[in-house]
Amino acid sequence: MNEGGDKLVTNVGSDSAIRSKTKRSRGRKKQGPFLKVKAGSAVVPIYQTESKGRVRYTLSFYRDGRRERKVFNSLEDAKREALFVAQRIQVGMQHVTDLKPHERDSFKAAEAMLQKSGIPLVAAIEDYLRARDLAGTESLAAMAAEYGQHFKRVVRRVTIPDIVAEMLLHRKQDGASKVYLGQLKTTLNRFATKFPGEVLDATSQEIDAWLRSLDVAPGTRNSMLRCIKVFFSFARSRNYLPEDRSTAADSVRLVKNVSDDVTVFTPQQMETILHNAPPRLIPILAIGAFSGIRVAELNRLDWSAVDLDRRIIEIRAGQAKTASRRVVPITDNLAAWLQPLIRKGKVVSAKNLHVDMSALSRALKIEWPRNVLRHSFISYRIATMKSADQVALEAGNSPSIIFKHYRELTTEDQADKWFAILPKDGQMENAFLWDKRTGRMTLNGKVIEK
Repeated sequence: MNEGGDKLVTNVGSDSAIRSKTKRSRGRKKQGPFLKVKAGSAVVPIYQTESKGRVRYTLSFYRDGRRERKVFNSLEDAKREALFVAQRIQVGMQHVTDLKPHERDSFKAAEAMLQKSGIPLVAAIEDYLRARDLAGTESLAAMAAEYGQHFKRVVRRVTIPDIVAEMLLHRKQDGASKVYLGQLKTTLNRFATKFPGEVLDATSQEIDAWLRSLDVAPGTRNSMLRCIKVFFSFARSRNYLPEDRSTAADSVRLVKNVSDDVTVFTPQQMETILHNAPPRLIPILAIGAFSGIRVAELNRLDWSAVDLDRRIIEIRAGQAKTASRRVVPITDNLAAWLQPLIRKGKVVSAKNLHVDMSALSRALKIEWPRNVLRHSFISYRIATMKSADQVALEAGNSPSIIFKHYRELTTEDQADKWFAILPKDGQMENAFLWDKRTGRMTLNGKVIEK
């Protein structure tokens, strides 16, 4: 209890820690202190009184300008309390002197227990009361044990942005395609900006609410959710999440995509578009319609991957959406469309060709649905091949998707007409001009009215 080097001074010879000063003058009505306990410049007197044969010891001191008195039956208790009060007065902590001895002992014991942890007593009590409120009638120790069982392997204090950066690096090192990496980077960086905290704190309700708040198409929203699900699976594999529990993304459901309905061109529509197409649009129109290669894959495709002698188009792993190599056969009519072309460099030589392609369709009064060329190829191809597995290999898709979305959309007779579309005489003389600024379109010298 001795703080700040204070000493306890006494004038009682038998007790070096207490100085006793006795004043017993007969005939004097007022008697002085029995003892004086000193700590620094602070002095607390102890008075001895006797009543009905019982001796009591009274402390007398001032706190906040008011006189305080404490009575004890034991001299030792009185001396101990007097020393405590004197020390607190000396260091300006008079507010603690109003604790009873047993309360002060409890206070000291609690401080000693928390000393190693470095947690202040008030903070520990607040944390306990909050946990007690959350636990209800459950045992806090039992709940802590269960929590430790589930989270013992979890690496703490890992934020979502940190995991996103780590995941993107791993995927790049593992050879993921640039397209897939780009999709992951765009979605997950956006996700990390919205949720910069620890991954353990993310909830399915928050993720679902965020996705619903975005002004994106259902298909885009589903693609973003798939990226987020991959992210949480990665976090769990790195022990940033419990391995035996569902992640926050697992219970977030994909939204029904009403645009999943497959729309295809008729053979007559495709023939009209191709027969009016200028040479610069033939590669993307013909390859898209008769091989089903995705637009993104087509944009990365080089003419060196198109082998007319072997009748194959090679989609390399770095070009494919699924990051796996596949070989697409070149049909007879596709070979006829590609043969007259100059096949050097990139197949899609300019970014505006896709825009010109849909503009040509508008000039011909034919609506251009999303992914219509790929949808058309798969639908007509399965009608010809009668095998979802084979078409899935060629299209780079799963047999279940092929079977679910494309089966029986067209007939074998229609498919025969589709793959019989050939170039017309004078095909390479076609000319199509479209002024994006004014919207003016000219097809083979004829101005197309809006």
